[in-house]
Parts: sequence; structure tokens; C-alpha cells
Amino acid sequence: MTKQTVRDPKVVIIGAGMTGILLAIELERMGVKDITILEKKNDLGGTWRENTYPGVACDIPAHMYTYSFAPNPEWSHRFAHGNEIHTYFKRVSDEYKVTPKIHFNEAVVEAHYQNGKWTTKTSKGQTYVSDFLISATGILHHPAKPNIPGLDSFKGKCFHTAEWDHSVSLEGKRIGVIGTGSTAAQVIPEMIKIGKKVSVFQRTPQWIVKVPDTIYTEEDKRKWRKEPNVLKRFHKWYTFAVEQTFSKAVIGKKIPHLLMSFLCKRNLRTSVKDPILRQKLTPNYRVGCKRVIVNSTFYDAIQKPNADLVTEGIERITDNGVITKDGKLHELDVLILATGFHPFHFMRPMDLTGENGISIETVWKKKVQAYRSLFIPHLPNFVLMLGPNTPIGNFSVIAMSEVQTKYVLKIINDWRNGKFDVIDAKEEALQRFAAYLKKGMAGTVWLGGCQSWYLDPDGDPAMWPYTWSRWEKEMKTPDYQDFHLTTT
Repeated sequence: MTKQTVRDPKVVIIGAGMTGILLAIELERMGVKDITILEKKNDLGGTWRENTYPGVACDIPAHMYTYSFAPNPEWSHRFAHGNEIHTYFKRVSDEYKVTPKIHFNEAVVEAHYQNGKWTTKTSKGQTYVSDFLISATGILHHPAKPNIPGLDSFKGKCFHTAEWDHSVSLEGKRIGVIGTGSTAAQVIPEMIKIGKKVSVFQRTPQWIVKVPDTIYTEEDKRKWRKEPNVLKRFHKWYTFAVEQTFSKAVIGKKIPHLLMSFLCKRNLRTSVKDPILRQKLTPNYRVGCKRVIVNSTFYDAIQKPNADLVTEGIERITDNGVITKDGKLHELDVLILATGFHPFHFMRPMDLTGENGISIETVWKKKVQAYRSLFIPHLPNFVLMLGPNTPIGNFSVIAMSEVQTKYVLKIINDWRNGKFDVIDAKEEALQRFAAYLKKGMAGTVWLGGCQSWYLDPDGDPAMWPYTWSRWEKEMKTPDYQDFHLTTT
């Protein structure tokens, strides 16, 4: 097929977060012009638009948490604050002319495949027909509320960290925080600074590693503006460092795991002086079984006089506080839910149907799975970015999206050149991939005896059990033997 006859596909992308912006940039670079991004909210940025709680920051070094082609000299901290990250994505979206492609306040209600085309309908009553439908809704965007008796009866202010109510004054208040995960470890120290008393309701203690949060000066920023190659070297260095430590530790590589365990245990031992409190904060599972928290403020904060670590377990919630299983009432003015997200919802609850009208709910009835974390059998020409078993453990999600985007673009480019009209992952290929993943899980720390959001309802980690470099290598080129390819 000559260059003049290359087809231009219509592509609809769901979500204007980090991945949606990246896809639009790379598709346009490849020559695809007909790109529509459907965004349910009135602004782009995904996670970094949604999460505005005090202390919100990324636990990946900022110079690693950028697009590889768009280094940012403006970071003020080694671990960038949420508002700075949001600003970065808005700037990149504007610079690469992605923003005009975004249809804001337009949530996808339903999407149906028929005869090689996807028909997508939105909350505004609009209809879009496309050759490819790509879900870039992200992983953590459906807040999980705890199923605790009496939660609705609380008379004070109550909200989830991802739905922070900035109209509520917290100064001098009695504040309760349910949860001690990554978000809680950031927000709790901020609450302890301003609250009269802060009760932290801990179900499971967490392993925490301390990495200093360097503050970057204006002189640093001026230098980086003049020498952007320095930032690219930072990006490569941090990527290498995280891969060799965190990423290898969680898949069971002995020396990285020993190092990570030593750092976490030493941090707890040297940071928390009270032996009783230290015991309460000591996990009974292997380091890395739950996501290792990168934080340098939580241990100091939880030892303040106005902090109370509650480990008895919650019996119920009343109109004026929380009653724990020892019968004690913890009176509160404000209750904050740092209880995470539903990681296996992805693009649901939208009404999504593939070939012969089969719904995503039917396809995923037994298990949430995707071939190469991207393609779901019976949903032709549909891509799920950052799907199940995408490497997640303490690595940059941007890097993951960049690897997946290159893979998807190769497939779309082959469609443009007429190699096929419809691509659909084979069921047997998905099962081979699932068996390959399961084989690799045995040596990982995710099976180390903890309850984690990494685990699906069957108790299987929805993670990549091998090295980052192995994942990159396997994602270099699509294996078309694993797909049904048809021409219409």
C-alpha cells in the first residue's frame, strides 16, 4: 500500500488524564488526525485533578514522573506536590495542542461495537463513531467507602480524601482518619498540624521507607531551564534506581528485597521511640506485600501529643464519633475516609458491549483479565490502557503508559496500512498469558500474607511478576498470532 493510501482512523479516547494526553500526542505524531477525547469532568489531569487533599504528592521522584519527551525544570520538590503535577499536565496538553481535542463534562454512558466500528454515546447525548476505542480512565478513580455500620449517621462532616471538602474548617477540630495507606500517610501529618486531636483508625500497619524530600531552589530551576539534558539524565538515573531497588524487591529478587526490608525496619526502629507505639506500627507481613509507602513525615506526626493511633478495630459509627470494639467512643467533629479506591472497576460502570452484543460484565464475570494488560477478547478494536497486570509496584505510571502506547501505536499503524480492519485478542492467548503470570507470582512478595488492593477477588495479584526490563522487551512488538485479524 502506497503512502498516499494510508488510512486515517477515527480514534475515541476515554479520559483526559496522563495516559489520554499521551495517546493524543503520540497518535498525532504518527499522523492520525481524527482524535476525540471524552472527559467526564470540567478539567484534565485525572488523579491529579481529583486528589486535592492537604499533603498530596507523588511518591515517585518528580524528574522520573514526567513524559520522557517533556522534562520539567519547574519542580519545587524531589517528590512533586499534586498541584504542580496537575499544572505540568495542563501545560503539556496545551503545548502539544491536545486540549482542543478534549470534550469536557462529557462522560461516556455507553459504547457498542458493530461491523468494525464503535459507537459511543455520552452524558450530553452526543454520539461518536470510531474505528478504535481506547479507555484511558486509569486505575484509581472510583473512591472506595468503608462498609461500616452507622457511617451515614455521623452528624459531623465526613468525606473521602479523593472528594476533599475544602469548605470545612479543620483548625482546632477533633479529626478522625480511617486508613493508613499511602494517601493517609500524607494527609495525617497535615491534620495533626492543625487539629485539636487526631484519631487514626488503623486496621493494618504499613511498611514505610524514608527518602528525603529535597527542596529545589530557583537557582536549580534556572540551571535546568538552560540545560534540559540534565533533566533527561535525572529521568534515566531515577528510572534505573527504582527499577533496581523497589521493582526488583517486590518480585522476590533477594538482595533488593533484603535492602528494602532493612531500610523499612530501620526507619521504624529509629523513628518511633515508644516501644508500645512501635509495636502497633509493626506489620506482620513481608516488606512489599502491600505497596511500600515512601514518606518522611508520618512517624514524626503520629508521635505528637495530639495524635492517637487506634488499633482496636471499629465496631460502628454514631452521630458524634466512632465506637471501637473495646466499647470506647472516640468523639469527632470531622471524619476523613482514606480508604482507597476500587482498582478493578476500570472503565465501568459504562455500558460496554463487543461482538454479538456481549457485555464487559459478561466477559469479566469470572475474572478481570486482559491480554498483555491491554486487549480483552470479544471487544475488537478496543484497548484498555493500564489494565490488569500492568506493572504497578512503586514505579512511574507514566513510564508504563509510554511502553503500552508504543505497542498500541504499532497496531494502529498496521491498521492504517491495511494489514487488517479488525483486531481481537484470542481467548486462548489470554489464558496462556494468565498462566505465564501465575507461574511468575510464586516468588513475589505480594503473596506474603497481607490483604492488599493489589489482589483481585480470587486473591491473585493483578501485577507483573517479572522485571521491568523483561516487560519492556516483551512489549516491543505485537505477536499477531495471539489475535484474530480480519478484513471487512
